[in-house]
This record gives sequence, structure tokens and C-alpha cells, in this order.
Amino acid sequence: MAHNQQYYQQHQHRQPHLSHQVVKTATAATLCGSLMVLSGLTLAATVIGLVVATPLLVIFSPVLVPALITLSLIFGGFLASGGLGATASFVCYWMYRYVTGKHPVGSRQLDMARDKIAGAAMEARHKAEQLGHQTGRTAAAGGGVGQGHQIRVEHQAA
Repeated sequence: MAHNQQYYQQHQHRQPHLSHQVVKTATAATLCGSLMVLSGLTLAATVIGLVVATPLLVIFSPVLVPALITLSLIFGGFLASGGLGATASFVCYWMYRYVTGKHPVGSRQLDMARDKIAGAAMEARHKAEQLGHQTGRTAAAGGGVGQGHQIRVEHQAA
């Protein structure tokens, strides 16, 4: 708990770079647009289903069971469309608050996860560089690899 408060206090006043703001904004716009398009497509598919199903229902259905099935499918389509639209709206609102720095619920955990991933990537990069340098020195010193095979390392002048 104390670690989380300390992390929050250390990173609270840190101003993000403009490039980070641009990436956040572009990601938010892309995600929000995609979710809104998905919601609209679901609504359009439901309306098309209603248009196609109504004449078939009138022609082939003297019984109410197919009508009940059709209505339940239509209701499910509208419900799914509304749910996706509400989710898209909430995600857009959350991302707007995150991009503007208002710290919505969960943003601290997101920032901590991002920092952990960046730290792990940096550590892996440094380890790879160290291993590369060690391998180069071993090969240049005449240390063999395998059974009598040697690695020849050529350094190019920068």
C-alpha cells in the first residue's frame, strides 16, 4: 500500500511528453471509433434481419412460435447494439479522462504496468547487449565454440 502511494506521489507531477500525448490520443480515437462502428454494424444487422424476417414470417407462419423466435432475435440484436454502444461511450469517456490527465479509476494500475513492461524490456536489452559484448570478446581472444570451431568477429569502424 505504501509502495503504491509512493509511486503515485512520485509520478503525479511528471508531465508526459508531447509524443506520448499524441500516441494516447490516437489510440483513444482509434479504439473509440472502432467500438462505435461495431455498435453501428450490429444495429444495422438487426434492422436488416427485421426487414428480411418480417415478410417470411407473414408468408410462412400461421403459428406464433416463429414470430416469438424472430422477436427474441430482434430484441437480442437491439440489446447487443445498445450494450456495445454504452461500452464504447464509457471507454471513450475513460480514455478522454486518461489522456487529459484526470486519473480515472484504474489509470494508476495501467501506468504501473506500463512502467514494469518498459523496465523489463530495458533490462532484457541491456542483458542482450552484455551477452553480445562477452561473446565478441571471447571469440576475439581465441576461445573456441563447439569442437574446434571459432567465431570470427569483425568490427567496423563507425
